[in-house]
Amino acid sequence: MDKVVVELEERSYPIYFDYEGFDRVGDLIKKHVRSSKTFVITDSNVYPLYFEKIEESLKKSGFDVTHEVIPAGETSKTMEMAQRLLEVAYDSGLLRDSSIIALGGGVVGDIAGFVAATYMRGIDFIQIPTTLLAQVDSSVGGKVAVNLKKGKNIVGAFYQPKMVYIDISVLKTLDKREVLSGLAEVIKYGVIWDFDLFTYIEKNLEDILRLKEESLTHIVKRSCEIKAKIVSLDEKEENLRAILNFGHTIGHAIEALTGYEKYIHGEAVAIGMVYEARLAFNLGYIDEGYLERILNLIKRSGLPADYEGIEKTDMLNAIKLDKKMREGKINFVLPVGFGKVDIVSVKEEDVLKVLK
Repeated sequence: MDKVVVELEERSYPIYFDYEGFDRVGDLIKKHVRSSKTFVITDSNVYPLYFEKIEESLKKSGFDVTHEVIPAGETSKTMEMAQRLLEVAYDSGLLRDSSIIALGGGVVGDIAGFVAATYMRGIDFIQIPTTLLAQVDSSVGGKVAVNLKKGKNIVGAFYQPKMVYIDISVLKTLDKREVLSGLAEVIKYGVIWDFDLFTYIEKNLEDILRLKEESLTHIVKRSCEIKAKIVSLDEKEENLRAILNFGHTIGHAIEALTGYEKYIHGEAVAIGMVYEARLAFNLGYIDEGYLERILNLIKRSGLPADYEGIEKTDMLNAIKLDKKMREGKINFVLPVGFGKVDIVSVKEEDVLKVLK
């Protein structure tokens, strides 16, 4: 079983890569937690697919398992849902040495991690991501959060898991929309850090979209290596880690302004990358050839490249509410070369010029 380690001194943890290996997961988790009492949080999409397999493996390894199923989707990532889960954890008898397992996509990982970070001031936490987006991005790095109605991930913490277990085979059960949502984050890594990954996606896009094991394994593992490196250098987003937000400043605004219902996260990020790449071109950071490559790859993938029904001023105001604002300045992560980005303070009028 391959693994990548997120190097954070005493908080370091492994990311395991497997294929059709859920029968092994109980013994693996047992090595990383302190007691046999565990609480699995999953959602209504994932529960019928994988919960029984995970539960069976955990029980074979001696775990006392309780679980809760939340409705699938971003609208479950609320303070009210977190409170419900915290109360279930308490009623289930979880103690300070117990653990919480997130079995699902990014929403499940974010809210389960938030519950783990806050229950009894923090208990052990395991990530088992089941979407491409969660495998390549949200399950790694310890960002846990819930949304407010006006802003995404406003209430949260940096709280690292004890381990991440990635089974590539689960991606075969995803619908195409979810696959593309995750692919948007992989494209992002190519733009911000590793242009070889970007060109790999350009050349192997058909195999990726056909969910070929070799191609999927390559992009998932490489994405995790990049994220692990960035997080190990800047755990709490004081400088470098902010580059992971390419596409997210506009993407988060789109999500908030459409009530987290019209676009799933990777779709909003893809649109955000298109507009932020255009902003970089307008400001002279990249040439037209590179802009076209970014736009073409997003469009060839089948990801959306534009938004609908949002006024410019509403978009600008939502962007200005972004938690990455510093001293009233709108900061964007913009491409400045192949596989390179920089954090740039942008004037309001330049943002308005690029918006619809």
